[in-house]
Amino acid sequence: MQPLLSLQDISYAYHNLKGETPALSHISMDIFPGEFLAIVGPSGCGKSTLLSVIAGLLAPESGSIYCRGELLPPQTPCRSVKIGYMLQRDHLFEWRSIYRNVILGLELNHTLTRENTAYVLQLLKDYDLYAFKDKKPSELSGGMRQRAALIRTMAVRPDLFLLDEPFSALDFQTRLNVSADIANIIRSTDKTAVLITHDLSEAITLADRVLVLSKRPAGIKCEMPIRFPVGRLDPLEIRNTSEYQRYFNHLWEVLTGDESIT
Repeated sequence: MQPLLSLQDISYAYHNLKGETPALSHISMDIFPGEFLAIVGPSGCGKSTLLSVIAGLLAPESGSIYCRGELLPPQTPCRSVKIGYMLQRDHLFEWRSIYRNVILGLELNHTLTRENTAYVLQLLKDYDLYAFKDKKPSELSGGMRQRAALIRTMAVRPDLFLLDEPFSALDFQTRLNVSADIANIIRSTDKTAVLITHDLSEAITLADRVLVLSKRPAGIKCEMPIRFPVGRLDPLEIRNTSEYQRYFNHLWEVLTGDESIT
């Protein structure tokens, strides 16, 4: 299968008057259509920087990026893969209703057509937010706000979802339910997703494949496919399997060890 995006030998450093801070070092990775990829690593290792490179927000200092098999010229974003970005906070605007929040991307892209409006209204119905479409964000729970943020991202019909720790602000029980809910929503639409997280359990229960990054400058220490004999609808059920414990132990050993493990 041809990758949606392919990064080959990517390196990046931040520069200021005091010198440079290397963030990424010779990273090569593929993102395949329809997969849910999780990326974990030590705090400050460069996970969000890698996501920004994937999104085309940062241009790598060296290496190559291929979009659907075609080499991208330097500092040129991929035009054939539409990207949706969910950040750590939902960033819903309090002065706009939930409906007006979720159509914001369509307004900015000048694509607020009748077809797209109908699509957004259907998403609100599908994910139990239609009754709250005229409410303000402060009137919704944290989990409902995250679903609204997801619908705002889905409204522009992206091919690739980039999720930068979007569940980190939620309490444990809400995080468990909302993360599984959003992962299943993305899977049900056959979209591709890349999740940045500090939580190994979250990565294992949500992802089809997990990449472990090293300390800064980040390199790839381990790539692990994740397979379970049970469905993914219930994250607690997954955590009670022997496979989950094996994956967790292996990834923890890689994450905390000095050497890569394959």
